[in-house]
Amino acid sequence: MSDAWSAPWSATEFEARLRQIGAERYHDKHPFHGLLHDGKLNKGQLQAWVLNRFYYQKSIPLKDASLIGRADDIDLRREWIGRITDHDGGKDGGGGIERWLILAEGVGLDPKYVASCDGVLAGTRFADKPLLEAVASSLTELFAPDLHKTRIAALLEHYPFANDKTLAYFRTRLTQAPADVAFGLDYVLRHARNRDQQEACLAALRFKTDVLWAQLDALHHAYVAPGLIPPGAFVPEDRR
Repeated sequence: MSDAWSAPWSATEFEARLRQIGAERYHDKHPFHGLLHDGKLNKGQLQAWVLNRFYYQKSIPLKDASLIGRADDIDLRREWIGRITDHDGGKDGGGGIERWLILAEGVGLDPKYVASCDGVLAGTRFADKPLLEAVASSLTELFAPDLHKTRIAALLEHYPFANDKTLAYFRTRLTQAPADVAFGLDYVLRHARNRDQQEACLAALRFKTDVLWAQLDALHHAYVAPGLIPPGAFVPEDRR
């Protein structure tokens, strides 16, 4: 934590520090993503990624609902509620969670099993943060569009399950994520008024990148090398 009397950074410098976290720590640099994007994951490893990542995806609207419940700012609530709809969908469905389950079915998993979150690794779970820091942690979306583009191209090139239907989640995020992050970034830049608040936002964003990295660490350890699947976790067919 910085000295309480330290002057706050300018908005330009603060934003640069937020973006630098992605340049240094975003999980697109993890070796597991390298295997995924190079087409080197086998079917079971790919299924394990889809299954474990679903836990993260289904937790997003829960985190967002918690954030809204703590927000006195009506403009923030009005804006943020759209994120819940993006993931949960409307009365007729159609949200990101449903699209992820289509992806799961495409890689040969039972969507009901995926939705139950049975078999999820302990390393995929994560904690919540206070309001301003929770908004700041959402800024990993700053770094996501390029990853989504790379992932779409790589999956289409290397994996037979990939098509417009199974990759709909990623294509939708190409348009949703920039709008989400524009609001979130503006909110953080305006509301982190002193150095301590700015430092807390940077720490929250680092924590979020740590969470994403740790999830891939857990996947790599269980399903790639050394391949030690913990008790109760998903076991691919070729390991049964």
